[in-house]
Amino acid sequence: MTQFLYQATYTSDSLATQIDNPVDRLAQVGATIEKSVGAKIVGGGFSFGDYDIAVIIDADDKETMAAIAIAIAAGGAIRSAKTTPLLSGDEWVAAMTKASSVIYTPAK
Repeated sequence: MTQFLYQATYTSDSLATQIDNPVDRLAQVGATIEKSVGAKIVGGGFSFGDYDIAVIIDADDKETMAAIAIAIAAGGAIRSAKTTPLLSGDEWVAAMTKASSVIYTPAK
């Protein structure tokens, strides 16, 4: 499984609907995406500031995460969203090790 950070901002209509009928959307959406594509919300929560929600999702691959993000966006409740692939500690160390063999000369 690959982990992704998914951050989203609700539309004003979506927030108004949630004010009228408060429910834990993390639990609802998490159950739905697990049943439909096998991905799991493994962490995160609601926030304020640039994003209203930030979650970490375990998905089989990039295509699965893209499908989740597209389906959520198509629902109309999200004004903006950002998906960031995450690396485990081991993957980060492997990338740092591999970086030492990359030949790169900065533009001057």
